[in-house]
Amino acid sequence: MSAFTLPKRRRIFLMRHGDVTYFDASGRAIDPESVPLNENGRVQATAAGDLFAAQGIRFDRVIVSGLPRTLETARRVLAQTGQAIEPEIEPAWEEIRGGKLAHLAPEDIEASFLSVFDGVVAESTRFLGGESIGELLDRVLPAIDALRRDTAWDTVLLVLHGGVNRAILSHAITAGGRAFFGHLAQATGCINALDVGAEPRDWVIRALNHSPPSPLHRDVRHTTMEMLYAQYVEYMKHR
Repeated sequence: MSAFTLPKRRRIFLMRHGDVTYFDASGRAIDPESVPLNENGRVQATAAGDLFAAQGIRFDRVIVSGLPRTLETARRVLAQTGQAIEPEIEPAWEEIRGGKLAHLAPEDIEASFLSVFDGVVAESTRFLGGESIGELLDRVLPAIDALRRDTAWDTVLLVLHGGVNRAILSHAITAGGRAFFGHLAQATGCINALDVGAEPRDWVIRALNHSPPSPLHRDVRHTTMEMLYAQYVEYMKHR
């Protein structure tokens, strides 16, 4: 029997930012480009940092989308691990971009909220009348390829968004393919662990949607977009 050399793989920790509030107490929508973490989101980010610290995990690079909620989450994680790393910004990993709801026909709004994270999603599907799944993949996947070509790191932390994470996870699950599985839940503040080898198809999924404050997701049965749509409907009732 010939000798076998174990593959060398590197670790990607992929987080979703902590919880935020997209509608204020009066029901008014808050700009998603600038919304900060809420109290629950700060607890989630700190809990994630505590978990990394307890496991003795050290990051070589930390990359965020640049939106405030990803930057705040990353900094809270780093504060708990005691690492003085300045997060890098990768604009290609900003969240899937919605259009203007005012431009949608009333009968299309519910589907525009919910269809993009419903099962295996066609690339032509648009998020709230804005960016399509295909367009999302076109910008997310090349940046992943570029990250993998950089051989200078062993462990990297990415703090991104629900839609972007699904694009990356779908790519990993299909061993470097192009797909979008909308039904992959991504709780706010969750951690995914992925290993990558030298070959483009060499992906190993270690952990999905681990939520440190509530790892069994005991009290959650609805998706983020279902809850956002419910808030939107309530907002429209009181306009």
